[in-house]
Amino acid sequence: MPHIKSKSLLTVACLCFIPFLAKSQETIRDTSYREIDPVVVKAYFNSQALLSLTSPSKVLTKPLLNAQQPSSLVSAMNTTAGVRMEERSPGSYRLALRGSMIRSPFGIRNTKIYLDEIPMTDASGNTYFNLLDPVGIQQIHVLKGPDVSLFGPNSGGVVRISPNGLSQPNHEKSILLQGGSNGMFHQTLSIGHEVNKKYSFSFDQAFLRSDGYREQTGLSKKYVQTAHHYQYNPSGSLKFLGIYSDLGYETPGGLTLQQYDENPQQARPAAGNFPSAVDQQAGIYNKTLLGGLIHDYQFQFGLKHVISVFGSHTDFENPFITNYETRKEKNLGYRTYFSFDRNPSEDLSWEVQAGMELQKGWYHIKNHENNLGEIGNLTDNDRLDMLQDSYFLRAKAQFFKKLTAEASLGLNNNSINFKRGMTAELAKGDIDFHSKLMPRVALSYLVASNTALRAAISTGYSTPTLSEVRSSDNQINTGLQAESGTNYELGFRQEAFNRKLIIDLTAYQYKMDNGIVRQLNEEGNEFFVNAGKIDQKGLETSVLTELISPQPERFIQQLILSTNLTYQHYKFDDYQVDDKDFSGNKVTSIPEWMWVNMLALKFNKGFELNVFHNFTDEIPLNDGNSVFADKYHLVQAKASWGIGFLDKYKVQFFIGADNVLNQKYSLGNDINAMGNRYFNAAAPRNFYGGVKVGF
Repeated sequence: MPHIKSKSLLTVACLCFIPFLAKSQETIRDTSYREIDPVVVKAYFNSQALLSLTSPSKVLTKPLLNAQQPSSLVSAMNTTAGVRMEERSPGSYRLALRGSMIRSPFGIRNTKIYLDEIPMTDASGNTYFNLLDPVGIQQIHVLKGPDVSLFGPNSGGVVRISPNGLSQPNHEKSILLQGGSNGMFHQTLSIGHEVNKKYSFSFDQAFLRSDGYREQTGLSKKYVQTAHHYQYNPSGSLKFLGIYSDLGYETPGGLTLQQYDENPQQARPAAGNFPSAVDQQAGIYNKTLLGGLIHDYQFQFGLKHVISVFGSHTDFENPFITNYETRKEKNLGYRTYFSFDRNPSEDLSWEVQAGMELQKGWYHIKNHENNLGEIGNLTDNDRLDMLQDSYFLRAKAQFFKKLTAEASLGLNNNSINFKRGMTAELAKGDIDFHSKLMPRVALSYLVASNTALRAAISTGYSTPTLSEVRSSDNQINTGLQAESGTNYELGFRQEAFNRKLIIDLTAYQYKMDNGIVRQLNEEGNEFFVNAGKIDQKGLETSVLTELISPQPERFIQQLILSTNLTYQHYKFDDYQVDDKDFSGNKVTSIPEWMWVNMLALKFNKGFELNVFHNFTDEIPLNDGNSVFADKYHLVQAKASWGIGFLDKYKVQFFIGADNVLNQKYSLGNDINAMGNRYFNAAAPRNFYGGVKVGF
């Protein structure tokens, strides 16, 4: 495979930036470029200029979400420096913000995700991100780095999703049909309607199926989402969001290197006393209903109150090689805050927020024998109640429209009550992770009208999730401790040439104590341990430029190029397991370099071309750093042609290709795998195409 030298990459990147550092423009004009990178965002509580934001962030807009495969968020999420999203097999997502993949055999942990003001991350700390379909998403805002002071336990970052129809009326009405390689079929329906000036709603529906490239990788997902927005008077609004997702996907299991080389399409074969993934019909089946109400009222004198009440119910089944697990999960909670802002003069503005978030979860987990995909005798029967509450206070002030100062403080409490056993003599216990005060202080200074420097010190704190305390070894790990640490960060952002060039640079160091690491026992069941100290140093570079502005008379009407470079120097500082000392090793599952590029071309006559390139460096697959996944270059491309007719209809035809270079790579490896079964082969070159009708 092509090789990229780290030093030469950094040198080229720096040389590219130097000519632009001295440039400045006094005004910012509104162009279609704003659709790719908006000027104003709502990262926290109120909208603010992206240039004055004190945290490193990325906004994934609708055009970016639609740039590649319509049924997947993987490509769009990976355009954010410091973010890595994987799909081990269709439907099996993992998401890491600044290297939090080490804790996630599947799903998402160590990162807090919201749907508007409704947490999608439940009381257990887990997020079923794969339940969503892109059809219902208007925008995604990624905040990187720990933000515990405002959003509860996390040390990776926060993802805030804007669903269709909640923030503003959605007028889109469209139908999409798509087919592709490996039996893929995707259908979506989106309806947005403004009934009157007070009430609007949206309805989004999707169906997705795939046979998958590997054996035992079939997928089926049914998805429904509805949002309602009622502006009952000029000061008050009531919003409702409801989601139902029925997801089922087969899990093929990891392969050894020899199996991966001989036949990457095979599922995990039988070995010793363990049957194969096909024999056991291994898979994940998840039916989840999630919903919530959000009330927003703007009082006089700059006072605003927001409250959201939400809940979810999940039926979860996981036939696995060694057992058959079922879960009933229920969650209830609320989030509320008051916000007060004032602008006493042109040279001073300030705002203060105070609030809290509480979640309560009830989880009933059973394990049975797996008799070739059928539920057998009951072996474990546990009930766990989880309570998570956090309180936050934030103050922000802007002086002379140049200096922005923020300070916030969060208090987090997390506890677990468990009862386990199948007889009247139940084993009972409590786990209390104790209260933690989490501060954050940050500054942003406009050194010129279009150039900002920022600095921040923040604390990270992430309690073990339910799936880590009670993992697949079916034991209750009462000794597992929360991750915590301090993050130091410096950043630079510049918007030059009327926002035709946007540069964002970030350097950080996060010193983590009690890092949580996944291990496997001799039977292949997972358990988690604290890895002592982990030192995480990183550099993130993003450049977004509009090389050709929209010009109707030209053949090429617009050309946008983005490049995103990530360097992650992550080391175990102090990590021992029994008689093995891993101190000084690279942190498992973290590539040192990632380089993601995107090219967007608009031609006349409604033609568009989007090309995506992702270079990922080699990845250590075990704590001993004795096995690495190879580096790879992934290229994806999508071409579309849109035409309008009868003044109200628009038809878009599109075709796309994934893995254009036909690379052999593993997108989503099993870490610290038993029997050296690390590899999950991604599909070779494959294609898709479809049509979308809007009206």
